[in-house]
Amino acid sequence: MKSRVSSIFLSLASRSRIQPPRSARMASSTAQRKNGELVGALDCGTTSTRFIIFDEFAQIVAQHQVEFTQYYPHPGWHEHDPEEIIETVRVCISEAVKNLEKAGWAKQSVKTIGITNQRETTVAWDKKTGKSLCRAIVWDDARTKGTVAHFTDKLNTEGIEHRVPVPPTTGDGKAAGAATASTKDTTETRAWGPDAHAVVRSMTGLPISTYFSAIKLRWMLQHHESVQRAHEEDTLLFGTVDSWICYNLLTPPESCTDKSSKVHITDPSNASRTLLYDLASLSWSPTLLTFFDLRPSILPKLVSSSEVYGHLDTSTALPGVSVAGMAGDQQAALVGNKCLIKGDAKCTYGTGAFLLFCTGDKVVRSGHGLLSTVAFQYPTKDAKINTVYALEGSIGVAGSAIKWLRDGLGLIKSTAEINTLAASVEDTGGIFFVTAFGGLLAPYWDPSAAGTLIGLTSYTKPGHIARATLAASAYQTRAILESMHLDAEHRDDERKELKVDGGMTNGDVAMQILADVVGYKILRPEMRESTALGSALLAGSAVGLYGWDLSKPETFAKVNSQGSTTFSPAVHSEAREARWKQWQRAVERSKGWDQNVEE
Repeated sequence: MKSRVSSIFLSLASRSRIQPPRSARMASSTAQRKNGELVGALDCGTTSTRFIIFDEFAQIVAQHQVEFTQYYPHPGWHEHDPEEIIETVRVCISEAVKNLEKAGWAKQSVKTIGITNQRETTVAWDKKTGKSLCRAIVWDDARTKGTVAHFTDKLNTEGIEHRVPVPPTTGDGKAAGAATASTKDTTETRAWGPDAHAVVRSMTGLPISTYFSAIKLRWMLQHHESVQRAHEEDTLLFGTVDSWICYNLLTPPESCTDKSSKVHITDPSNASRTLLYDLASLSWSPTLLTFFDLRPSILPKLVSSSEVYGHLDTSTALPGVSVAGMAGDQQAALVGNKCLIKGDAKCTYGTGAFLLFCTGDKVVRSGHGLLSTVAFQYPTKDAKINTVYALEGSIGVAGSAIKWLRDGLGLIKSTAEINTLAASVEDTGGIFFVTAFGGLLAPYWDPSAAGTLIGLTSYTKPGHIARATLAASAYQTRAILESMHLDAEHRDDERKELKVDGGMTNGDVAMQILADVVGYKILRPEMRESTALGSALLAGSAVGLYGWDLSKPETFAKVNSQGSTTFSPAVHSEAREARWKQWQRAVERSKGWDQNVEE
């Protein structure tokens, strides 16, 4: 008996030497993980949240994605739950960190984080409770046609007050010459009708449209008593999704004396999509706040797109990590495609499609249906602020049309199948699909346009419809490119290259159709998470990671530089132009269909 007990004791002792306690094993495992320099990107899109961790070459080291609920309470309405968005952010960061550690990296390797977000989506919350007051109205929501009609009528009948420069006079009372005039001398004046619309367009770069945040916020104030009451009691806070995330998850930067304060911020790329931001002064516009009857206290503080805003709080898996980059999704994709200098262009094909053309340090005012916007902004080493602008054309329906073929018509079982179905035919069989499910955006700007599938015959097959769906985004891309060519006179005609990213670009058939329709070379990178990458580049540049510097594009030379694919036009120009004319006829037939404007 004694010998048996002794053997058991020796056996247990032996096991304890071979397998140390779990806590010791975990400590040993942690010690063996690699410590390096990585950068994170939080990408809060229209249907999901993702957290991606990149290395200096833009290789994805770890990631996690979570979809969140889409609410469609009425036709044309689209809502999100702001509280659910925050929960998906926490989950994505936590799970991505777990995946990072499984890959052998210490989580301390993540040195900084950038944020990118669906733009224009509007969130209203109460600063006393920190809770949202209603569901967020998503960027593609079309319920606010009545609100647009109201403010359009207000511009026409009441006009808008604004300041204009007044040249100083000479001693004899005559106007001074241009050389002595000062734009600092201004006077208040009022514009009506077309002149009033031009004032708004000149200040913001935007038209009065359902698309932009101020219109959505005015609808909330009119239809949600809680929002209206908070505005009256001066407890209302407003922001796009970037502001909402920072308010909930950031602690103030070290320079802030009040460590208990909340971080309520946004950058110019998001602010310039609200109809409340003045592109000339790079500030919130008192004129537009008065016009829309909004308190200045609701607005987030303006910060650049590349600086340290604060640090993630303890509710996340990366507490203390700085957040140092922020941009709306399409501007982030511009940066992620390394379109940093005048003349660079990219188009992102996701739920919608968004084409941005970099105009450098000058605002180019569009006369052809495009939007003038801030691309990104960053501080220079001499403490100056450098602002880069862009022209933008937006297509409301791109990838969502493919989902409609899947979910609405049942023509395909997965979105990837559309390329196979489209490849089953040589052309569209003479049909054209104007995907104006919620009206047409740039360069047409017709909220009353309706989805139109025209040219149907008994010859039409599912493959023709699939091909026409892919071609619809391509034709709308061409319309935007032609407007950009007219607006940006400095564009080099011989260049004719377009960088692309987004889910739709995964299909070779879709990309070849795009090249054939627009007549450009289409450049598709191997790693196409350009939106997330752009926010990572902004954050990395802010803290000097890898030597990245937004003022020196060459410092990004090694970023995502491997494995790109080029699609060249394979259609004769005569055939291309003939089809283009047919597309334009189809667009004209889709316009003005919806005569019902919500009261």
